[in-house]
Amino acid sequence: MLFAIAAGISVANIYCAQPLLDSMAQEFGFSRSSAGSVILVTQIGYAVGLLFVVPLGDLLNRRRLVLTQLSLSAIVLALVGLAPSEWLLLIGLFFVGLLAVVVQVLVAFAASLVPPEKRGRAVGTVTSGVVLGILLARVVAGALSDIGGWRAVYLTSALLTLVLAGTLSRIIPDSGSEMRSSYAQLLRSTFALYVTTPVLRVRAAIALLLFAAFSTLWTSLVLPLSEPPHPLSHTAIGLFGLAGVAGAVAAGRAGQLVDQGWGQWTTGIGLGILLISWICIACLHRSLLALVIGIILLDFAVQAVHVTNQSMIFAARPEAKSRLVAAYMVFYSVGSGVGALAATRTYAAFHWAGVCALGASFSMAALGIWALTTRVSQR
Repeated sequence: MLFAIAAGISVANIYCAQPLLDSMAQEFGFSRSSAGSVILVTQIGYAVGLLFVVPLGDLLNRRRLVLTQLSLSAIVLALVGLAPSEWLLLIGLFFVGLLAVVVQVLVAFAASLVPPEKRGRAVGTVTSGVVLGILLARVVAGALSDIGGWRAVYLTSALLTLVLAGTLSRIIPDSGSEMRSSYAQLLRSTFALYVTTPVLRVRAAIALLLFAAFSTLWTSLVLPLSEPPHPLSHTAIGLFGLAGVAGAVAAGRAGQLVDQGWGQWTTGIGLGILLISWICIACLHRSLLALVIGIILLDFAVQAVHVTNQSMIFAARPEAKSRLVAAYMVFYSVGSGVGALAATRTYAAFHWAGVCALGASFSMAALGIWALTTRVSQR
């Protein structure tokens, strides 16, 4: 549970920008169609961190790695909150993403502290914290932005991250490394996992499309909701994130289903629900209730499949947890960045109907990959 709280606070640093895109665009003068670059640069930093920082969890003391990342993250968040120009903002957000990969170090750390038969449940518990962090990031960011502007969001996050680092330094257990090698050998072994682990290739491809769909919704949602006929405040827009609390419930339950051997069914059903969710989301201008139902379905599906993916790849190579999560999550990051940039540009050209078609296309492609590779992903 402590790791879940820590992961939730850390991941919030990535997603708090989503309800603030229009405010940032107005202050720095960039267009709404390019506002997705704010999310994209953060995800690029996250992808770099996944490949070059997270694997260190198998080589270094995980406790020290976690505390170092959190301390540096607090500094970078403060710099973002004080950024005087667009370029310094984007550079700062790159490092916010780079350091936020502490979330994945915590996931691998949690998986290493429990016996194999409880690994899925542990991953699900920590991922539930991640989901709640994403949801609260939008709610709190929207409220703080209405009160003190978007900069107050990052300055507050810097303070919370510093407090978190101090708390964890007194509580989390020490941990030795799981392998003896050089950093170069560690990186080579991480990339080699794509060749030697079929389940990783399949689950990584699904993750890319899964989070492209997820990011398509949450990056662009602020745009129609801040315009007629629904000109809502940042606080009100952020509250839509609470509708996704079902995702947190799904995350924990999905881990237990994987432990019982139902990972394939969880994936297929989850991706089917994801595709259906876009029908409700497309009704935004006719019914906000339909939008809420769509958000619940989408977050439920995304988190259930995400937990299933991680649990299945950990089962394939339990001795390489940090490297596996790094290799897997880089596709999550790429998908999130692609979805964010594509969503804002699609909205500028084709409005909300185009965004929904884009999200449904990502969802259908993910479902197709699962259907074609069910036997492969069991090996």
